[in-house]
Amino acid sequence: MIIGVPAEIKDNEYRVSLTPGGVKMLAHHGHQVLLESAAGQGSGFSDEEYRHSGAEIISGAHDVWGRAELVVKVKEPVFSEYAYLRDGLMLFTFLHLAADEKLTRQLLDKGVTGIAYETVALDNGHLPLLMPMSEVAGRMAIQVGAHYLEKMNGGRGKLLGGVPGVRPCDVVIIGGGSVGTNAAQMALGLNAHVIIIDRDLDRLRYLTEILKGNLTTLSSNPLNISLSVQRADLLIGAVLIPGARAPRLVTREMIRTMHPGSVVVDVAIDQGGCIESVRPTTHSDPVILVDHVIHYGVTNMPGAVPRTSTYALSNATLPYILLLADKDFKEAARLNPALARGVNTYQGRMVHKAVAESFNLPHHCLSDLLP
Repeated sequence: MIIGVPAEIKDNEYRVSLTPGGVKMLAHHGHQVLLESAAGQGSGFSDEEYRHSGAEIISGAHDVWGRAELVVKVKEPVFSEYAYLRDGLMLFTFLHLAADEKLTRQLLDKGVTGIAYETVALDNGHLPLLMPMSEVAGRMAIQVGAHYLEKMNGGRGKLLGGVPGVRPCDVVIIGGGSVGTNAAQMALGLNAHVIIIDRDLDRLRYLTEILKGNLTTLSSNPLNISLSVQRADLLIGAVLIPGARAPRLVTREMIRTMHPGSVVVDVAIDQGGCIESVRPTTHSDPVILVDHVIHYGVTNMPGAVPRTSTYALSNATLPYILLLADKDFKEAARLNPALARGVNTYQGRMVHKAVAESFNLPHHCLSDLLP
């Protein structure tokens, strides 16, 4: 199979979808990898490393997209890449379609088989391709929050963990999944007071057992969320419903009760955000000020640490890329239910129920479309 790896062109996105090691593995299986020149530069990989691993280096994105049967990316196509989408193309990347109706309709209109990293799901519900980026984003959320809490960055001028005799910051995390857990680990390690809010009581029991430090867990309801937001120095949105738009659990009215100079980081912004006042931002212009509260809504947070993120993502995605390359799509989807759950669009039809519901689109069951 011919596999294309274009350079990422989203604002300050330095990740790349395959490492030289991944290219070598695909070449060993007899596949051809087309890599756009300098695609790995931001992650510290030279064209020569890729060439030595068996990739063909291509000077322009047009040829990579045009010749490839399977395009492997990190982030969803942006507007300037829509022209490359075509009937019969397989696209394997983060898509986050529930927050992007224009891209959804492009994939459907052009007959692209769109497979989303974030909806590949094991039988137990775990999301193996989203997990590594959730781990990165959760840990980064604390770094980002601590940075913007500093006075010269517009914050309250508070040290996250305080010092003896001085109260630490209150870090409120909405959602106790992978993002929330990793954020809590980092914040507790810095001696902050952490509140985790989640609707799953068994998950809260588990977090109470594994996390050590100044931790409070609360059941999710509007009153608990409202009171916690009011006292938060740093508020982190970490809610995920796989494939669906994130529910808006924190209202604008709640944000108005926060102290001026407090910080909000909504890691769920890729899926539309769980905090009403947050808007998508970029690494070039990462924050907005709403009601005197700093809001960070960068949609590709892990792109700021591309060396770590690229290795973490490629480790998880490579087995699925090999499966798609070694088998045809239909056989791969039948052999691997987790991969089949990752398919969002197929032959002009929407096959992911949550995305279909987001835009009132007809939903088709993938298994009914495969002979």
